[in-house]
Amino acid sequence: MPTRRALLLASLTLAGLVAALPAHAAGSLVDVQIVDRNLNQVLPAYRHRGVPYVAGQPGNRYAVRMVNRTGARVLVVLSVDGINAVSGETAAVNQTGYVLAPYASAEITGWRKSMTEAAAFCFTSLADSYAARTDRPDNVGVIGVAIFRERALRPDPRAWEPPWSSSSRESDGSRDAARGAGSGLNESRSAAAAAEPAPSSDTARAKAAQPPASPAAEAQRADAMGRLAESAKRLGTGHGEREHAPITHTAFERAGSQPNEVVLVRYDSHANLVAMGVIRAPDRPFEPQPFARFVPDPR
Repeated sequence: MPTRRALLLASLTLAGLVAALPAHAAGSLVDVQIVDRNLNQVLPAYRHRGVPYVAGQPGNRYAVRMVNRTGARVLVVLSVDGINAVSGETAAVNQTGYVLAPYASAEITGWRKSMTEAAAFCFTSLADSYAARTDRPDNVGVIGVAIFRERALRPDPRAWEPPWSSSSRESDGSRDAARGAGSGLNESRSAAAAAEPAPSSDTARAKAAQPPASPAAEAQRADAMGRLAESAKRLGTGHGEREHAPITHTAFERAGSQPNEVVLVRYDSHANLVAMGVIRAPDRPFEPQPFARFVPDPR
């Protein structure tokens, strides 16, 4: 079970202690909020059938703000439109993510491009979304965060070895220490490698030589593109300009293979959320008129 290996530590916008948690945040271990960076405000969440929705403004950049409410480190695996925001793989909970310190927060502002840069998240049409442009439009409009607690470290019994040990035991201890140091270095190297975005299976298949598409496959693709055109008014997340967003590597061992919490936030345009019944359209106030065209019959 891939419960350990290291992941990415967000050293981007880490805040200290959490002051006041907004009422529209989602999650119990980690609060998840969507921040419109153009407006510099947290988007209000509208709960519909148990799921929070936010209304995005096309063209605006946004960030996913995550606030650790616990007194321990947690790992958050961020999925945007069904894609891992760090590695670009089709998202799965056992993939790489960000580590949040106790009671700290971080704003993830874009698709991870390197250890120092990210391509900004921005609200755009579904057809122009990063997911659609990489032939993965099925989960556009949803942001997911899988949260993992950290496995508690067990004390090393060698730490209590008395200083008057025999020379032979000292020699054994030295060898053990050397082996331990070597293991730590190997773990550090493998941790750094694991934190690097791994090539996704989708990318590998795309690079492999493919035979010409069959008529049935072409028809299926045309049908998919037709559905894409019909839903062009839906919002997705685009691949915006690259921005400075430095991070560092860290080691993290998950307490288990399954997340302790999964937070889901859906998004779309305000007009679409009104049409879906997520946001109630404002009632038009009655405006009395001084003149009518003709005299109606009495009741």
